[in-house]
Amino acid sequence: MKAIVIDDSRTMRRIVRGVLTNLNFEVYEAEDGAQALTVLEEHPDTVLCCIDWNMPVMDGLTFVKEVRASQKWRNTTLMMVTTESEHGQIVKALAAGAHEYLIKPFTPEAIAQKLDLLGLLPVEEKL
Repeated sequence: MKAIVIDDSRTMRRIVRGVLTNLNFEVYEAEDGAQALTVLEEHPDTVLCCIDWNMPVMDGLTFVKEVRASQKWRNTTLMMVTTESEHGQIVKALAAGAHEYLIKPFTPEAIAQKLDLLGLLPVEEKL
C-alpha cells in the first residue's frame, strides 16, 4: 500500500516515514500540500496521506479540501498528524474530510492504532 507523508519538517517526515515503512507501506514524501497533490497525481493508488497542518505554499487543511473536491481521490484516507490540538481545529479538519486526527508528539503505536481503526493495517501488523 502506498502512503504520502506531507510535512515541511524533514525530521518529522523521516519519523512518520519510518513508522509507515515498518508497517509495510511504500512511502512518498512532500514538503507541502501543493507538492503532495503532484505526488498524488503520480501515484493515484495512494491509500493514505499523513498531513501536517501548518506548511508553506499550501497548508494541510487546504490540501484536505482539494483532495476531497476530486472524485478520483475519493478512496484516499486522510489523517492529520499535527501539533494543532485546539478542538475547533480538529472539528474543522474532520468536517473538511479528514478521516482521523493525530496530535504530535505521538508514538509509533498511536499511528498503528489509528491505521487499525481506519482498516489500513494488515492482520499480521496489528498490535
